Amino acid sequence: MNRNKTRVIELKNRPCVLSSASAVGTNEATGPLGNYFDIKYSDDGIGEQTWEKAESRLLKDALMCAIEKSSVTIDELDMIFAGDLLNQCTSGSYAVRNMNIAFGGLFGACSTMAYSLALSALLVDGGYCNYIAAATSSHFCSAEKQFRYPLEYGCQRSPSSQRTVTGAGAFIIGNNKKPDIAVSKVLFGKVVDLGVTDTANMGAAMAPAAAESISEFLSSTNTLPEDYDLILTGDLGMVGSSLMRDIIKEQTDTDISPVHNDCGLMIYDMDAKGINSGGSGCGCSACVTASYIMSKMKTGDIKKVLFAATGALMSPTLSLQGESIPGICHIVEFIKCGG
Repeated sequence: MNRNKTRVIELKNRPCVLSSASAVGTNEATGPLGNYFDIKYSDDGIGEQTWEKAESRLLKDALMCAIEKSSVTIDELDMIFAGDLLNQCTSGSYAVRNMNIAFGGLFGACSTMAYSLALSALLVDGGYCNYIAAATSSHFCSAEKQFRYPLEYGCQRSPSSQRTVTGAGAFIIGNNKKPDIAVSKVLFGKVVDLGVTDTANMGAAMAPAAAESISEFLSSTNTLPEDYDLILTGDLGMVGSSLMRDIIKEQTDTDISPVHNDCGLMIYDMDAKGINSGGSGCGCSACVTASYIMSKMKTGDIKKVLFAATGALMSPTLSLQGESIPGICHIVEFIKCGG
């Protein structure tokens, strides 16, 4: 493992994406990417008694599907990294509690998919583990309940707000002498806080961190936006994506817009009622990347992706005390191997 002159870590052994899988709720299943998801539910309750249990079920289903799609058995997994938006990483810990596998519960807000992937890739690249599962989840109803208002309250949402995705994504990362899709570089983000206090505008809170990490990555690797088929953020939504591109343009005179897209803008029909500024949540970038992006990479339609997952590290308690919302952005570089 070599380190570049800044925070970018190059992975010499290029850990492989052995498989990926996604599980989603009703709005996601009927959206533009619906055909790419592995498991689709017609009821967001998913047969469970509470929203929190439903979210945990989503994560477990995505994880088990990814294991089944790989050549790895559950007993061969060395580690599971999983995270969500709920207190004490509830969805992840309850999903794996009977699996008897080493577990790392992670919180990076909506950046958790890239966070778990980066940690998994590092451990595999260093030879400390052979196979690791990385998974994240979110649920619209459980997130609204914890961070804003229970749905029964009927609170009107602002135009800048984003809809938390009901879904989960999972990856199996491991060694493969002939990898198809590999993780070649990672970057762990810095906490960036420019003083945004509006809890209904997470995109604005996350945009500065995304701009910092992407600019740092491009500068450190001496690459340009056009060196990538896709620079994928997840998930800034409409407001945050525009702001992030403007910050990068202003600070570095670099325009990433020709190759940029955002998971929060891809997963829903942006004209649909209640979507507002787009999708968000740990499950947003997880679902989009584990399904659509990996599918396009397998076919060779996309060969090099800079996956920059963003997170608003909001505390409901501190927000009520007038505190601002810090943001963070972790990056994983995916490459298509063998042509």
